[in-house]
Amino acid sequence: MISVKDDDRRRALNSDQPLVSVVIPAFNASTYIERTLRSAMRQTYAALEIIVVNDGSTDDTAKLVEQTAMSDSRINLLSTPNRGVAAARNTGIDASSGRFVAFLDADDLWHSTEIEKQVDALNRLSSRWAAVYTLHYIINEDDEIIRPGSSDVARGYIYARHLNLKYIGNGSALLVRRDVALEIGGFDSSYAAAGIGGCEDLDFELKLAARYFIEVVPERLVGYRKHPGSMSSDHLRMGKSALEVVRRSLAANPNLPRYAIGSAIDATRKYAFWEFRQARRAYLSLVTIFPILRSDPQFVVRLLLEKSLRVMQYLRPASVIAIGEDSLRMNSVKFDDQVVPSFPECSNETPRFRRHLMRLAAVDASLNSTLAPEWKRS
Repeated sequence: MISVKDDDRRRALNSDQPLVSVVIPAFNASTYIERTLRSAMRQTYAALEIIVVNDGSTDDTAKLVEQTAMSDSRINLLSTPNRGVAAARNTGIDASSGRFVAFLDADDLWHSTEIEKQVDALNRLSSRWAAVYTLHYIINEDDEIIRPGSSDVARGYIYARHLNLKYIGNGSALLVRRDVALEIGGFDSSYAAAGIGGCEDLDFELKLAARYFIEVVPERLVGYRKHPGSMSSDHLRMGKSALEVVRRSLAANPNLPRYAIGSAIDATRKYAFWEFRQARRAYLSLVTIFPILRSDPQFVVRLLLEKSLRVMQYLRPASVIAIGEDSLRMNSVKFDDQVVPSFPECSNETPRFRRHLMRLAAVDASLNSTLAPEWKRS
């Protein structure tokens, strides 16, 4: 167990470093919470307070947090009735004292340099830059890296592009100025109340992106865990949540050009289609794929080709498949402080995608110009 002495904590908090409040919403997170806390405690940036919001857990989550807090006085435990991840994060924001707030899900991990690099990046910028995100690896139940997350990055005013590409990708990659998080109303708990919680992170990010600049540290500093019990494993709910988040964001920003609106809806439908398909909801998959067929028939052609390839793989001898799986398992690397954070790989962008991205960047430049006079007045 890591130990951080109280006098070390006082020296850190009395330094010239701005305090960062780490908010960890936790619901029945006993399997992973100790590993998650260790990744927060091991940060090279010491001026932290770590707020765990126990969201009505019925397992040993609270007990494990209390035990860990005995060795690190920066950890504070708040317990509430179960109200969902958005309400839990808002409770943490309200209780925080830091200039910045960083969000860490109770089953995810941070590289030890995550907060240091984010604070360094944001501290150099004006208050118009509200947040900074990093890239991630997908990890499994044993902390092993399955694959890298998306390599797409953008910085500055990125609202139209973020609607399409969803750069941030998970709830553990964002550090935000606390006053801005409060200004935009925190996280929207109405999704959970409607039974479609899951994409509250995206809703929060889009509210930030519509009003502020966002910075990026283009390194893989987050271990985003995929496992059967995670919120993202509820594919039906995730698909419905994404569609509703984008619908609300478009309704709140009616000045968005038609091209950006159409491409955002199309991109979200494709995401929802994959989620519904994994949920084995044939009707919802078909309802979603028909408008995609009209807007992007090539997507459906690629889908059919991939289906054919999968059928061919199923026809391979089982021994060959097993050998491949064993090889992957033997070559697995754990996400920990020994992993050197990687930079995004070169993207294999098609000319069509580059043109699409350029059009969205032009939309962002135009939207930003309409906000500039407002910033000068403030």
